[in-house]
Amino acid sequence: MDFSLVQTVHAFDAASKLKKPTILVVDDSVSSLDQISAVLQVFYQVKVATGGAKALEIAGANTPPDLILLDVMMPGLSGYQVCKKLKDEAFTRDIPVIFLTANSSVDDEASGLLLGAADFIAKPVNPPILLARVATQMQLKAAADRLRDQNDHLEREVQKRSHELAAIQDVTIHAMASLAETRDNETGNHIRRTQNYIRALVCRPGNNS
Repeated sequence: MDFSLVQTVHAFDAASKLKKPTILVVDDSVSSLDQISAVLQVFYQVKVATGGAKALEIAGANTPPDLILLDVMMPGLSGYQVCKKLKDEAFTRDIPVIFLTANSSVDDEASGLLLGAADFIAKPVNPPILLARVATQMQLKAAADRLRDQNDHLEREVQKRSHELAAIQDVTIHAMASLAETRDNETGNHIRRTQNYIRALVCRPGNNS
């Protein structure tokens, strides 16, 4: 095995600082499952499924896999059907899917990519290529997860600042009304009525503010 590839995979594994990433391997061939698992389990936690229904069950669990290696030709649900179901569900759509196939054509790959697959690997698998392709997709997923977390954090901060600004505006209006009342009671009441009217308009159903 190429030494630089081993270094790359080890570096990614160390950077996770947590448990090993989990990879779900889906193939109706037990021998293929054994071969692929033997290559991956040095660097990753490996789960296996011999059919599409079981793969969907595992992917939809509370702790979904970080990546799925999915055989295209299987009895029952095909790999394409499984991929479509995964991408249709919000909980699983961000899991990278790499198709495993013994008979790949340009049209087959185009169809898989349109369904949302990240890559294709030819069977029987070549261990260095398998590890390299998996490591690449895991790095891309980690970057996407970080970006998603940052966006969620920014959104929460914007909402927090908006609430704080609204509170400051309310306090300011109350202070202005109280100050006005010391000089003219009707002016102070007018300010409060205007404030309540504006609040009612902003908070009415259908307003997203």
